[in-house]
Amino acid sequence: MKLLDVEPVNSLPPPAGPQAMPLRMRLLYGALALWILTAVYIVPADQQAVVTRLGAVVEPRVTPGIHVSLPWPLDRVTKLKVQQLQRLVIGGAISDTVVGRAQPLLSQFLSGDQNILHMRVVVQYSVGVPADYLFRAEDVSRLVAVSVESELARRIAAHSVDAVLTTEKAAIQEEVRAAAQKLINDYRAGVLLASINIESASPPPEAADAFRDVASARADSSRIVNESQGYANDVIPKARGQAQQMLESAAAYKQRKINEAQGDASRFTQVAAEYAKASEVNGRRIYMETMEQVLPRIRKLIVDKNGNLDLTIIRKGADTPGERK
Repeated sequence: MKLLDVEPVNSLPPPAGPQAMPLRMRLLYGALALWILTAVYIVPADQQAVVTRLGAVVEPRVTPGIHVSLPWPLDRVTKLKVQQLQRLVIGGAISDTVVGRAQPLLSQFLSGDQNILHMRVVVQYSVGVPADYLFRAEDVSRLVAVSVESELARRIAAHSVDAVLTTEKAAIQEEVRAAAQKLINDYRAGVLLASINIESASPPPEAADAFRDVASARADSSRIVNESQGYANDVIPKARGQAQQMLESAAAYKQRKINEAQGDASRFTQVAAEYAKASEVNGRRIYMETMEQVLPRIRKLIVDKNGNLDLTIIRKGADTPGERK
């Protein structure tokens, strides 16, 4: 007799639950969760982002913070450091500048008076419009360099070499920046020019000595003119002050003499009026006053009416200087 095979109780299938989920399904759910998480992105404080959906721009400027979009690859997020200044050199590459190599053909500019100048200009720029910066130009730095170079050549050609080397340098930098920025805006390159600095501007080596001589002569001329102007500024005020002082002294002397003459004339008029009232008495009084002033200064001999000379009353010291006989 054959016995029936009976399965043990422990061999029954386990109840359904998370642990019973096949590994493939768990991996699939995990991948799905990660894919959904790609829709969340963070933009740092110094950056901005551009979101494209299937190649088309849907958000041209995303500010810093936490944002949500469609999962990758439906939406793609490109982050840009908009506050970071980028630098390029016109008139030679940056590496050439470091090692001291010159590229004459790249650095030559023609001035308005038909002189050649070797110039090196440093341009600093940043991202202005992120979407335009990413998609409007294939090579943004090349576009910026060409725009600045063309406007720089235009401004240099409108000035003399002396103006470029001396007084008009700062004005040319600002004019080039404004004109190049307008040109870049017309191209919608999404670039904001921060500064344009002419680091060096020099004549060709063959004419460098002549330019130095001219610059030295110009400096000497300016120094002599300044010294002369300083001397004139010192002497002219002194001369004007002395002239004014002389005029004031002459005016005071004139007024004093006029006052004295008017006073004398007034006194004489008053004396004449009083003299006319009693001419005999006043004449005698004036005579006596005059003799009182004159007689003490002359040598005197006094005799009586009989002709006798009294020597005892002869004034002592009559022979002193100043007395008259």
